[in-house]
Amino acid sequence: MEPTPRKPLRLWPGVVAAVLIVLLRFVVPLFVPGAGGIGLMGALAGSIIILLWWVFFSRAHWSDRVGAIAAIIVSIFVTMPFLHESIRGGFMGRMFFVICVPAFVGPALVAWAVATRRLPDGIRRALMFASMLLACAAWTLFRTDGVIGEAGSQITWRWTKTSEERLLAQADELKDLPPAPAAPPPLASTPEKVPTPVPAAAKEAAWPGFRGAERDAVVRGAHINTDWSASPPVQLWRRPIGPGWSSFAVSGDLLYTQEQRGEDEIVACYRVSTGKPVWRHSDPARFWESNGGAGPRGTPTLANGRVYAFGATGILNALDAGNGKVVWSRNVASDAERKVPMWGFTSSPLVVDDVVVVAASGTLAGYDIDTGKPRWVGPRLLGSYSSPHRATIEGVTQVLLLSGSGVTSVSPATGEVLWKHEWESGTTIVQPAVTSDGGVLINAIAMTGGVGTRRLAITHGSGGWGVNERWTSNGLKPYFNDFVVHKGHAFGFDGNILSCIDLEDGKRKWKGGRYGNGQLILLSDQDLLLVLSEEGELALVNATSDQFKEVARFKAIEGKTWNHPVLVGDVLLVRNGEEMAAFRLSSTAR
Repeated sequence: MEPTPRKPLRLWPGVVAAVLIVLLRFVVPLFVPGAGGIGLMGALAGSIIILLWWVFFSRAHWSDRVGAIAAIIVSIFVTMPFLHESIRGGFMGRMFFVICVPAFVGPALVAWAVATRRLPDGIRRALMFASMLLACAAWTLFRTDGVIGEAGSQITWRWTKTSEERLLAQADELKDLPPAPAAPPPLASTPEKVPTPVPAAAKEAAWPGFRGAERDAVVRGAHINTDWSASPPVQLWRRPIGPGWSSFAVSGDLLYTQEQRGEDEIVACYRVSTGKPVWRHSDPARFWESNGGAGPRGTPTLANGRVYAFGATGILNALDAGNGKVVWSRNVASDAERKVPMWGFTSSPLVVDDVVVVAASGTLAGYDIDTGKPRWVGPRLLGSYSSPHRATIEGVTQVLLLSGSGVTSVSPATGEVLWKHEWESGTTIVQPAVTSDGGVLINAIAMTGGVGTRRLAITHGSGGWGVNERWTSNGLKPYFNDFVVHKGHAFGFDGNILSCIDLEDGKRKWKGGRYGNGQLILLSDQDLLLVLSEEGELALVNATSDQFKEVARFKAIEGKTWNHPVLVGDVLLVRNGEEMAAFRLSSTAR
């Protein structure tokens, strides 16, 4: 009796799924901005369909079905040691590989099944393993420079130089600057408190640090020309810079920022007028992770003639603002007993009276402003990438910190908890906001992209502090793009689209304009938002509640841009992890 002929492979479901993967993952993102996340999810869905088809509906011999899965698993483990560090290094890099490799392996399995269906079994199975190994090994040719937009990946050839490598390869003015005196060991004994004389000109900074004097990203008194077609921003200078997501602090003709240069983490001072370097301070420290890349995440703070800068690995420096000389240095990670979190320490220092406050992930710590001696360490909260935020509520100065635990308020002098509101979520990144009547706006995020914004009513009486939720809205879901408050409304990013909500009830008024994971500042006198998009474009958008309206747009810098812009007088400063530039904005008569 002759054996029953084997039914031919049922190929069409796999072919359809493979074509969809190629279209969604590789073709659509080329033509549709912000479609990277959709393509990634589509590729994952298509890969699952291919797996289900192959195991249950392909009609392949069971030895082939099991063998293909085994070949995929073996190929992944064989390939892993040869991948670029950006893909195999750290949790996020490995996750990137595991999520992205199905977009290669799934179509490769289908192509193998189609091409070898009439070949002898031995040859077919040898080619099966070779195909799976080749699909995985293809990733050894690439590296990722991080993520952009809605989970889109910056994939490039492995051997191309990064912007940092190109910068280090060229002659740079920073190399010719005499370095500031080295810091004492971070955990060395601190000197006795000796107040340092402060030059009168250094006492007031035009933009003293992260998001301005109040950390609210509000520019008051600015009156710029909004007709950029007739009077576009005029470039004053442009220069390459080391990677990092720092913004600027500005005093007079000096700006301060943080960057990475090889194995050194740098606090640098440049001229606002020319972009020429003035001084640099270096620490032998480097932070890197695959999503955001290398470099410090915080922004320097100016106070009393000093620069206070917090690095991504936990080094807190107090430097002379004029020459970069080290006044004192501490290791906050050690003081607060916190490990460096996944995306590094991102807190910008906050100066309140005679205390410097920083957030080591979910733990606040206060230091004596003159000596760096630890004053207090606050309670240990869930993770946070937000910065300490000064607020005056019911006449009491306090420091707020958003964390995965919710929001906590402490006394800046002692670190004592004044009040807290629990709202557990994923790790928080943005700043809280205080409304004109003393309310507090906070947000919570989830790994899926955001839970929303909540308004709290804060009271203080003989019985202590009271905290009540007024409303919770999903109309504004910022991730790491800070929002602003203006005339009874909050303006910010809902995902990567601008949104406006009413502070009275949290209802959305409008949503529009795609700027990626950009940042913004508010020109309150003109009811304008100045948006710096993730692609380095500047846009002016009306900060009004009636409708979304973009009134101007201008290309400013190249490269992924997550840094906050700064406007001082008529000079706009922008930067990212590759370059920084200054523009003069024409003014209008008041």
